[in-house]
Amino acid sequence: MTESPSCLPIAPAAPAARRSLQGQIVWGPRVVTVGGSAPVRVQSMTNTDTVDVIGTAIQVKELAQAGSEMVRITVNTPEAAEAVPHIREQLDRMGIDVPLIGDFHYNGHRLLTEYPACAEALSKYRINPGNVGKGDKHDKQFGQMIDAALRWNKPVRIGVNWGSLDQELLAGLMDENSRRPQPWHVKQVMYEALVTSATDSARRAVEMGMDPAQVILSCKVSGVQDLISVYRELARRCNHPLHLGLTEAGMGVKGTVASATALSILLQEGIGDTIRVSLTPQPGEARTQEVVVASEILQSLGLRIFVPSVTACPGCGRTTSTTFQELAKQIDDFLRMQMPVWRKRYPGVEGLKVAVMGCIVNGPGESKHADIGISLPGTGEAPAAPVFIDGEKALTLRGENIAHEFQQLVENYIEKRFGTQAVTEAA
Repeated sequence: MTESPSCLPIAPAAPAARRSLQGQIVWGPRVVTVGGSAPVRVQSMTNTDTVDVIGTAIQVKELAQAGSEMVRITVNTPEAAEAVPHIREQLDRMGIDVPLIGDFHYNGHRLLTEYPACAEALSKYRINPGNVGKGDKHDKQFGQMIDAALRWNKPVRIGVNWGSLDQELLAGLMDENSRRPQPWHVKQVMYEALVTSATDSARRAVEMGMDPAQVILSCKVSGVQDLISVYRELARRCNHPLHLGLTEAGMGVKGTVASATALSILLQEGIGDTIRVSLTPQPGEARTQEVVVASEILQSLGLRIFVPSVTACPGCGRTTSTTFQELAKQIDDFLRMQMPVWRKRYPGVEGLKVAVMGCIVNGPGESKHADIGISLPGTGEAPAAPVFIDGEKALTLRGENIAHEFQQLVENYIEKRFGTQAVTEAA
């Protein structure tokens, strides 16, 4: 008789603890905590012309309703700076209290100084130390942006980017490297330049009076392994909150997989306090797709729960009909579409688990594990679809209206379970 192997841990390993400072991003009564024990936050960025007040406000609203907890907008011209307070006013009229982040390059020192209404309306400023000026202008113009942040009590993200790295800093590090007995690889010097640019800029901001918890850092690159290496070193050398993102990740499957791979590894190591998935939208694709992917990364890791999960089988020779695929998509789309309303109406609904399965092999089992699930008939099976609610078979659906009837059952279940909870909590 062989000995049984030692038991494996049932629970997955928790992400390693990284003690970042905890800051706040505020707009009106809404306070979004970042870092420390706060959940990892999702953010996104508009791709509208900021001068288009209505168009930008609409896209910000769409991103916020999709789950973005902060939205960044480009502020690149005097006209864009003038538009910012009007965008904020439009959002407030629509009841969208999501904080706005101003993205500044090259002329941010002037725009924040000359357009105080813009500086006040934004909840956070993004500063790229590689684009704040060269030579003697660099420190002065960086200082003007920090002065604005102090004047209006705004946090900043010091965002270093591989494609716009401070060339003077890089040249200096290259010269230093050439004098080493054993010079580093060029890529190592690049990593050092990214981390040094971020940490030196953060130190200067703190010396000028910024609360360290209100200085968020990022070092974005476009390669998965590069991003992991840079952020591990950045996390080792500071305790500022960190923003993660694979810049220029790409389009569609490529961008999604690359972002998920890089961010998941870092998040599992406890590195990262906010994230953005920088997808290039495919023709006709909504900008909100980047928010969906970011949310799914966090939900898949078990770090956050945003929307009800829909379990569906991949299909095989037993499921030659596409009925279960269509129903799974219909239910998933329906749940996501309803979430902006349901978050307020049905507290806890985001934890709902739905199963839409395609045949008898795993269908009943998966449906029992879900809160509510349906096992559709596979090829050659009897034309009946048992529905399981809270682990028990509740009824069987037949006929041409199975999809509609199951969706109605899901709605009824949500109302009964989470609606009652909402009334009880309110009382």
